[in-house]
Amino acid sequence: MVDQMLSAIFFPGLLVIMFARITYNRYIALLLMVILIAASVKLGYTKTYLLMILDALSMTVGFAVATIMLKRLKARGKHMDR
Repeated sequence: MVDQMLSAIFFPGLLVIMFARITYNRYIALLLMVILIAASVKLGYTKTYLLMILDALSMTVGFAVATIMLKRLKARGKHMDR
């Protein structure tokens, strides 16, 4: 259970940041992570409410970090214009 809690604390936030870096869109990154978490819950890997709460908190922190990161990239001009 401790390994699942540590994974729930770190991985969703890191994945949101990674997806935001790849797609240059923090909303798409968050949507992809919500889909992954929903699949995890449906398949039974996330069994307790505590793990779901930790996932949500981690995604929120990852979203905030991705927002800051994308603003810095935009200010430097190193993002892709679409």
